[in-house]
Amino acid sequence: ITDVKNLQLDNNQISCIEDGAFRALRDLEILTLNNNNITRIPLTSFNHMPKIRTLRLHSNYLYCDCHLAWLSDWLRQRRSIGQFTFCMAPVHLRGFNVADVQKKEYVCSGSHSEPLSCNANSITCPSACTCSNNIVDCRGKGLTEIPSNLPEGIASKLDCYLLLFCFPVSFRVLYGNKITEIPKGLFDGLVSLQLLLLNANKINCLRVNTFQDLHNLNLLSLYDNKLQTISKGLFAPLQSIQTLHLAQNPFVCDCHLKWLADYLQDNPIETSGARCSSPRRLANKRISQIKSKKFRCSGNSFIQFTGECFMDLVCPEKCRCEGTIVDCSNQKLTRLPSHLPEYATDLRLNDNDISVIEATGVFKKLPSLRKINLNNNKIKEIREGAFDGATGVQELMLTGNQLESVQGRMFRGLTGLKTMMLRSNLISCVNNDTFTGLSSVRLLSLYDNHITTITPGAFNTLVSLSTINLLSNPFNCNCHLAWLGKWLRKRRIVSGNPRCQKPSFLKEIPIQDVAIQDFTCDGNDESSCLLSPRCPDQCTCLDSVVRCSNKGLRILPKGIPKDVTELDLSNNSISILANYTFINMTQLSTLMTIQCSNVLLFFPCSRTLHGNDISSVPEGSFNDLVSLSHLALGTNPLNCDCSLRWLSEWVKAGYKEPGIARCSGPEDMADRLLLTTPTHHFQCKGPVDISIVSKCNPCLSSPCKNNGTCNSDPVEFYRCTCPFGFKGRDCNMPINACIQNPCQNGGTCHLTEANKDGFSCSCPLGYEGERCEINPDDCEDNDCENNSTCMDGINNYVCLCPPNYTGELCDEVINHCVPELNPCKHESKCISLDGGFRCECLPGYSGKHCETDDDDCVSHKCRHGAVCVDAVNGYTCVCPQGFSGLFCENPPPMVLLQTSPCDHYECQNGAQCIVAHHEPVCRCLAGFAGQKCEKLITVNFVGKDSYVELPSAKIRPQANISLQVSTDKDNGILLYKGDNDPLALELYQGHVRLIYDTLTSPPTTVYSVETINDGQFHSVELVMLNQTLNLVVDKGTPKSLGKLQKQPTVSINTPLYIGGMFTHSLMSNGFHGCIHDVRINNELQDFKDLPQQSLGVFPGCKSCNICKHGICRSIEKTSVICECHPGWTGPLCDQEIGDPCLKHGEPYCECDPNYSGEHCDKGMPGYDAWDAALLSFLFTFSLRPAVLS
Repeated sequence: ITDVKNLQLDNNQISCIEDGAFRALRDLEILTLNNNNITRIPLTSFNHMPKIRTLRLHSNYLYCDCHLAWLSDWLRQRRSIGQFTFCMAPVHLRGFNVADVQKKEYVCSGSHSEPLSCNANSITCPSACTCSNNIVDCRGKGLTEIPSNLPEGIASKLDCYLLLFCFPVSFRVLYGNKITEIPKGLFDGLVSLQLLLLNANKINCLRVNTFQDLHNLNLLSLYDNKLQTISKGLFAPLQSIQTLHLAQNPFVCDCHLKWLADYLQDNPIETSGARCSSPRRLANKRISQIKSKKFRCSGNSFIQFTGECFMDLVCPEKCRCEGTIVDCSNQKLTRLPSHLPEYATDLRLNDNDISVIEATGVFKKLPSLRKINLNNNKIKEIREGAFDGATGVQELMLTGNQLESVQGRMFRGLTGLKTMMLRSNLISCVNNDTFTGLSSVRLLSLYDNHITTITPGAFNTLVSLSTINLLSNPFNCNCHLAWLGKWLRKRRIVSGNPRCQKPSFLKEIPIQDVAIQDFTCDGNDESSCLLSPRCPDQCTCLDSVVRCSNKGLRILPKGIPKDVTELDLSNNSISILANYTFINMTQLSTLMTIQCSNVLLFFPCSRTLHGNDISSVPEGSFNDLVSLSHLALGTNPLNCDCSLRWLSEWVKAGYKEPGIARCSGPEDMADRLLLTTPTHHFQCKGPVDISIVSKCNPCLSSPCKNNGTCNSDPVEFYRCTCPFGFKGRDCNMPINACIQNPCQNGGTCHLTEANKDGFSCSCPLGYEGERCEINPDDCEDNDCENNSTCMDGINNYVCLCPPNYTGELCDEVINHCVPELNPCKHESKCISLDGGFRCECLPGYSGKHCETDDDDCVSHKCRHGAVCVDAVNGYTCVCPQGFSGLFCENPPPMVLLQTSPCDHYECQNGAQCIVAHHEPVCRCLAGFAGQKCEKLITVNFVGKDSYVELPSAKIRPQANISLQVSTDKDNGILLYKGDNDPLALELYQGHVRLIYDTLTSPPTTVYSVETINDGQFHSVELVMLNQTLNLVVDKGTPKSLGKLQKQPTVSINTPLYIGGMFTHSLMSNGFHGCIHDVRINNELQDFKDLPQQSLGVFPGCKSCNICKHGICRSIEKTSVICECHPGWTGPLCDQEIGDPCLKHGEPYCECDPNYSGEHCDKGMPGYDAWDAALLSFLFTFSLRPAVLS
């Protein structure tokens, strides 16, 4: 077969092209070899294909060494033929376009210096390895990547523990090297692979499709690498996997790794114990045992993994990256780096050898870029589209280059540019196209160029311009520059006052100071920005006549003079005329042999004209050709219906058509002359045939296939906008479905023949759907507490807390009473409550925050017209003249009253009444308080069984109990409340001990650090709040029992015992000492006239020390008796008993606590199980050693 024109060999397993393989195909025009395994191509492979116009080699494994240097030169000369041809090896050239790599970079070394043949039986051994007996040994070679030229088709067995490559690939062992990356497609096609060991390397990333063909793999080891995350779906193709080793990797257990925890819980195959390295809250925990909801991303986890190993976060070679600055300056670069980190905001490429800025699309991948520095290079050319995608760039520096001219199309894409520096270039002219599209530029510098003139209106598109530097340019101030002086004066733009250099009489004069009449031209002055008229290369010109007939032209030639009067384009192949083709040719009088004509030739539209096949000419087509006197329309199939009536009238009016043009249709008009046929015969009698209408409107014939959208095009006649998956002029050719990346939100596209669209998407964490377009609601299963509101994010959610709560899950109660948040005013006391706070106001203030100073004058007692003046918690009466007294109750002195304020004022409990400031005041004895000393607030416990009972203490689930204690004893009960869950506060070995017993679990206890048995008064405070019990001694650091299983239950129906407790037991654990100022929820307790109060409790804190060898026992309110110790007797226990038997010399039995009677043979009445439990609770703890917390 030698006459093949189109040969497509895509998607095969071709790995080598033999020399001369295409030698016989001299007529070949299209050759596609996409998606094969080609590594090298012989030198003369394409020499015998002179007609080749399309060559496709993308998605191969080209090894760009010295043997492929010829291809670079060949493609560079044929830019449109072999697009998308990229190097895959060596590493430093991976991803570069073959045509863009310099010849000096194609080098060979060692075993690669000799060209390779396509001998199917030859085996290439990797240069770093040794090969023998079908075994490739690469152990301990310090590899940083897997060799790209491994031999195929070798069959041998392999010991699973050898560090070898072995084929056929049922086993592959690669551990113990320095491999950092697995090349794309390395394991493709290895469907028989059963064991793969990649452990003990430095692999930091795995593409999601790395193992896509390993359906029979049983064991995979990635142990001891540098993996921080794994893309979701990596293990999905491993249908036979039984063992997986992932340990000793620095995994970051955030939301991106949530899928792995679920996978390992569903598939318990990970046997090496893989653990998290970070964040700290999950560090060293096994991934398979962590609940998936614990895998969360914080606000700075901005990287969204999409299954590919991107270079976006890697600093380019030879560059330095610090923060978001990418500094590639002074590195002798000749082109822009092909890979730049996505995060870059400031790109520094100054002081290099770059000569051309090519349109590679590199800026489309840099959404954050704001500044580009290209100063001091050798830039001569900026290709159109070079800055496409750089919409966020605000500053472009091009100082010190070799640009001779600048056009707006060079800067297409820089829509947000604000500063443009073009200093020290070779620019000689600024015209109306120079800065088109740069509407946002505010500062423009053209300092130190070769500019002699500027076309009027050159800066009109710079609508935001505020500063322009035109200094150090050789301006010729002739008539062409007169507009600039006026423009500078009118716009008031900062310009630095550019100066004239020519003519000599204006040298160094600021342009805006030159009078308008001094801008003159002498006839030889021409604007350097205007091109002189010339004749098109393919035509011949004589004066204003341009003849381009019989030249084989396909398009209208360039450079047709605007003053042309006659234009001959006959006998060519021109099929397309663009918009406004003849609009400025106002002197054109003769236009010969236009093949198709339409209003769009001369007005804003265009029509395809082919083969002198004109059927219709829209009305007004020749309106701009005011000088047209002759029009040749002969031998065209004119359709003379009503739409051509105007043309008939137009040619008749000036005889512009010589009577040659004839009608072709409709049938009743066939062969009639356009010039002589009466105009009323030009009628429309039905729909026009589509073949006629589509001549000037090709879209009517639906040329675009596969639902493509047709649009008229001034150059290509029509243009099809193809739907996804198709290409070609008519959208009739399917394309790679992934080229335009249909996967949204960073999803990765994979070609899939089984899918109707030809692709499938691997979605990043947080997205799902066929195209990753769905962000599932993460709030469906959230942990937000306390009625907080869940706000959905991307694979995460945020809890919006209600008032009084904070924390990531709104699980922390806000303590309003901390100093920085305390809302209580006027030194009032803030009390934290469940879900809020309460302010206890000082006297004289009120309101929720104690913010109101009460007006005490509302109910004042001022008399005799006295004026009440409000004060804090009181008022003052300002008496009229002559009156006195606290309330101005005393009239002017006429008769002195010999009375005292204390005469009728009754102080209680032995208090003394004294007069202070004319008012009676009670001076209370120690232990009493109140306005009349009516409250007993201090009691002294002297009996061994003494106690005080508060029968109905108002203790709420949230309560504060405080008291002052003075004792020199080591042990004793301070407080006891015996509910279902008994609570006790006692003195143990000098420390305060808090005990709480739920009766359903072991008691919990806490001890104070402080000791209080020094005879001095100490404050003790018990706080019950939010399922916690806290003990505070002397306002020190609180000691807590921790968070209890439930809120402590206290009943208002059970009494609160102070200083001891009621019991039938003869054993005593009562308190000896003073208790003062007992407050429950800040309410002072009065010990006077309590219904239940044992003997041995005295008011005040005066010691009872009259008993020499015994203890005091109260028998009345103010009387005591001595209870003597064994061996002593007498009223004061000061008489020693000589007889060891008491009771008047008679023997007696001393019974155990549980028995009584003369012979201790009777059980104690009333002693029941409750008493036993109570005593067990108290005295069990009394026997335990103290543990200070």
